[in-house]
Amino acid sequence: MAQIRISDAARFLGVSNDTVRRWIDQGLLTRSPGTPATVDGLQLARLARDNSVLPADPADVGRSARNRFVGIITDVLSDTVMSQVELQCGPHRVVSLVSTEAVRDLGLEPGVVATAVVKSTNVVIEKGA
Repeated sequence: MAQIRISDAARFLGVSNDTVRRWIDQGLLTRSPGTPATVDGLQLARLARDNSVLPADPADVGRSARNRFVGIITDVLSDTVMSQVELQCGPHRVVSLVSTEAVRDLGLEPGVVATAVVKSTNVVIEKGA
């Protein structure tokens, strides 16, 4: 499962690092062992559905598509050809239909941080390296 740094988790949910640590202490999130301090991506995805603010786009790339939504994948439904990928991007739920091959190639699964890029009627899911 994807592991998200506490500082990134805080940014994705629009809260402070201390708030994320309090949520860990309260049992809302589980801190993964080791350094750097991380939390389980799937737990964070579930928490993001209720508590988040749209974070700044981390991509340092110029594009003509201005509508970019950074968020956490909350669900992936796949068959042999097509998949439905759901992201929670701050208060926004974004759903995109992409090929199942793209889902596999990008490693898209609940708890993974991705960016939905909206251009015209198409939504493209991106995942940082």
